[in-house]
Amino acid sequence: MQNKKKKLLQFFSLKVILINCILFACIMGFAMIVDEVLLEQEKMFDDTAFRFFDAVTTPLLIQVMKILTFIGSTAFMFPAYVLLIIILLLQKKTRYAIEVALVGITSQALLYILKTIFHRQRPPSSLIKNITTYSFPSGHAFSTFIFCSIIVYIVQHTKWKAVYKWIVSAVLLLLSITIGISRIILKVHYPTDVLGSLLLGIAWVICMVWLVNRMNKKYEMNKRNDQLS
Repeated sequence: MQNKKKKLLQFFSLKVILINCILFACIMGFAMIVDEVLLEQEKMFDDTAFRFFDAVTTPLLIQVMKILTFIGSTAFMFPAYVLLIIILLLQKKTRYAIEVALVGITSQALLYILKTIFHRQRPPSSLIKNITTYSFPSGHAFSTFIFCSIIVYIVQHTKWKAVYKWIVSAVLLLLSITIGISRIILKVHYPTDVLGSLLLGIAWVICMVWLVNRMNKKYEMNKRNDQLS
């Protein structure tokens, strides 16, 4: 019994260390993009990535990307959040509904603040016209990654078989990355906009999961205390 407890403690310790390392790496990666690309005006990575995607882009791919990129738009994401919250409320999962609303609102607030701070203009050769918002970070890439991560979190806490959980999670994360790539192919964002958004998204999800877990533990503790009193 003692050995099992020791192994369990070691596992969770390693897990926490790994998550903290990922969080630190994402924050440092985001900071490096801000420093090199936005402050130093370094364009080598963006130019190289644009040339790569230009070489593989076809008219058909552009049309597919225009369809996929809609998923990351406010016109899609806002109703998706509302629908998800309604479904959770109907299932009497009020805490999940509150957590989804919290993550959705705070992530959009963070996105707005960062866009306002950095003021990066969009690529001049954008294939989608009349976009007036700033370029960095990519709202589509960031918002889609956050929303897909929320679904992954919910799926991982269901009673589904493990294989189904991981298949759905992999598909959702791949979808979010593909939508980010669509913004590069359509030249609505620089590649560093998308890369920075994904790094920011990972860091934000880790912070939100930590916060949600803390809230849940506090809720359970208060509930237990109320039952004992």
